[in-house]
Amino acid sequence: MTDLETHVAPPRPGALRRAAPALLGYAAARLLGLLVLAVWSAARGRSAHTLLTARWDALWYARIAGLGYGHVVRLPNGDVHSDLAFFPLLPWLERLVAAVTPLSYADAGLTVGLLASLAAAWGVFVVAELVLGRRAGICAVLLWGVLPVAVVQSMAYSESLFTALAAWSLYAVLTGRWVTAGALALLSGLTRPVGAAVVAAVWVAAVTSFVRNRSAGTGDGAQNLRRALGMLLAPLGAAGYVLWVGHRTGRGPLGYLDVQAGWRNGFDGGYAFARFVAARFASFPSALAGLGLVLGVAAVIWLYVTGARQRQPLPVLVYSGVVTALALCASSYFGSKPRLLLPAFPLLFPLAAALARLRTSRAALVVGGAAAVSAVYGAFWLNGSGPP
Repeated sequence: MTDLETHVAPPRPGALRRAAPALLGYAAARLLGLLVLAVWSAARGRSAHTLLTARWDALWYARIAGLGYGHVVRLPNGDVHSDLAFFPLLPWLERLVAAVTPLSYADAGLTVGLLASLAAAWGVFVVAELVLGRRAGICAVLLWGVLPVAVVQSMAYSESLFTALAAWSLYAVLTGRWVTAGALALLSGLTRPVGAAVVAAVWVAAVTSFVRNRSAGTGDGAQNLRRALGMLLAPLGAAGYVLWVGHRTGRGPLGYLDVQAGWRNGFDGGYAFARFVAARFASFPSALAGLGLVLGVAAVIWLYVTGARQRQPLPVLVYSGVVTALALCASSYFGSKPRLLLPAFPLLFPLAAALARLRTSRAALVVGGAAAVSAVYGAFWLNGSGPP
């Protein structure tokens, strides 16, 4: 599929069998990452399990799962960190898993994250297969699993859960399953604020599909009803949570923005990030980091533009564009940007297409080398500053 329209694809037999090489390769890459993390952490006298389940955002999710919302941390500088900044689907699933198993909330979060990462990998495959073909679809999954910050996919974080919901919602859109697409978009909106990207993809695809069918004189009332229902469902998750936060804080629709402001987070069009990058060039050692940031942003933009030139389907471009814009234009937590870009998996499609054109032996060498680098970097990262 190479044009920018949404198509209804025919059913694909043996879906899991077709995805098996991608899933096995992905699992191998993540297993390597976890093994290296375990060895590295043990050498430093630290627990890899703790790093994966009981630090940073994972602590907030586990606390919400066990005690509900209401925890606030007031920092000496006046910042107010409220747990209302964290969307509820992952804590709900942690509570559910902990209720039916002997696992703690933290371990339940890790279990959800690991299972969701496999579902996400499968979702990346089915979308990439539709857009690029099976071989490139396998390559896309492998590339997603060996990103430098791919260790986050194996943590008690919400990135894997969100990516799984987003990918399968995109697949539903591309195959004309409007109600399923809307329901998955609803769930993605209960997982992370960037669920807005999935909603945008569903709405753009639905509107363009309706206009195209109307112009061609095709479609029927039942299809229009399903499309409208999908559009109605899509924003309910994010909107419902934001309105609930507004009611709880007494600030109405602005309540969630106030909560984010307490974390010094927001959307400023990239101004703060640009200032942060510019400040790196004030001295020679940090100038190298600044140059790396500039090259990284340029690479992300190049990948997106290349995907557009390759005529990726419109909902895929809308989704990856909104995820990228929200990640790059956030006004704080600049070290988190690689992690925030993890759900933007369609950015990897141009690289996957190029990798798919290589001979299998060369492609395996590239992926194997990237997996080793990812494993080492992930262990170094989590034993250092880690994902904020």
